[in-house]
Amino acid sequence: MKRREFLKVGGIGLAATAVAAPAMAESMPEIRWRLAASWPKSLDTLYGGCEYFCKRVAEVTDNKFQIQPFAAGEIVPGLQVLDAVSNGTVEMGNTALYYYWGKNPAFTFGTSLPFGLNTRQHISWLLTGDGQELLNNLLKEYGCIGIPTGSTGAQMGGRIRKEIKSKEDLKGLKFRVGGFAGSIIAKVGGVPQQIAGGDIYPALEKGTIDAAEWVGPYDDEKLGFVKVASSTTIPAGGKAPARATMS
Repeated sequence: MKRREFLKVGGIGLAATAVAAPAMAESMPEIRWRLAASWPKSLDTLYGGCEYFCKRVAEVTDNKFQIQPFAAGEIVPGLQVLDAVSNGTVEMGNTALYYYWGKNPAFTFGTSLPFGLNTRQHISWLLTGDGQELLNNLLKEYGCIGIPTGSTGAQMGGRIRKEIKSKEDLKGLKFRVGGFAGSIIAKVGGVPQQIAGGDIYPALEKGTIDAAEWVGPYDDEKLGFVKVASSTTIPAGGKAPARATMS
């Protein structure tokens, strides 16, 4: 082919591509997903982050890809989000993987390990230390992939209905605490309880549990813990990213 003819054809091809792109966008099918979260609507950090994410996905796709968020209990209970994504009840979820450490202890590393990495170290491990790949190899068994979607930082240790003066005071203490941290509480005589965030306040108020560890002062106040339990400083470790799990 002569040089001038080649350039002419190439130019037409590029122009045609530029013109055709908007038409292709117009023909994109609309996609609608549902996102089940482990969080109550009152948490403008965790659940609010889900809402913001869904809003931005719609904006950048000209509303072609719409994701509707649902709070804990609206479709499935807060501690069953991974199962809901895995079995196809919903297309997407936002949860904390340490809720599922009973299925496989390795899920503990999807959030945080007490006395382990701090927030920056954990995110670095996920993004640059093959942590993400390792966790997705685990999630593959459940037909899911995971994406880190934020971090609440170090957790403050919890709120307790009675004063703790010594290790002896922890014996028999019914303590709501997530994941592997519960096994540490059990070692010092406590009784760990796995309860979703939205169910902690009524459990504390009724005395079903004696103590609860959640996130930190801001979210604890949002859930009303300050009204029914004082604070303490028992170390419970950091809490790394909540995780979006997608089938």
